[in-house]
Amino acid sequence: MRLDKFLKVSRLIKRRTVAKDVSDQGRVWINGREAKASSTVKAGDELMIQYGQKTVTVRVERLAETTRKDEASGLYTLIKEEHRSSEDMLG
Repeated sequence: MRLDKFLKVSRLIKRRTVAKDVSDQGRVWINGREAKASSTVKAGDELMIQYGQKTVTVRVERLAETTRKDEASGLYTLIKEEHRSSEDMLG
C-alpha cells in the first residue's frame, strides 16, 4: 500500500493530500529511510513521522483499504512519541 494512503486510512494524518505533502517534504521515514508518498508500506514496517514539534514512531500491524474511525488505531502500534521544545529546534 502507498505510504500516503496508509497515513490517511490509519488516521495518522487526516487527509491524503496532507500525507503526500508531509512525505514529500522528507518528514516521514520507513525503517530508518526517508520515504516519499509513493513508497510501499507493509505490515511490520516502522514509520517515523515528524509533525511540527512532535515526532511519532509507529509499527504497521496490518493494512486495510478502508477502516472506520474507531478501528483505525488497530492498524498500527505506537512505539514512541517525542515532543521537542522550541529551544531544541533553534539549535
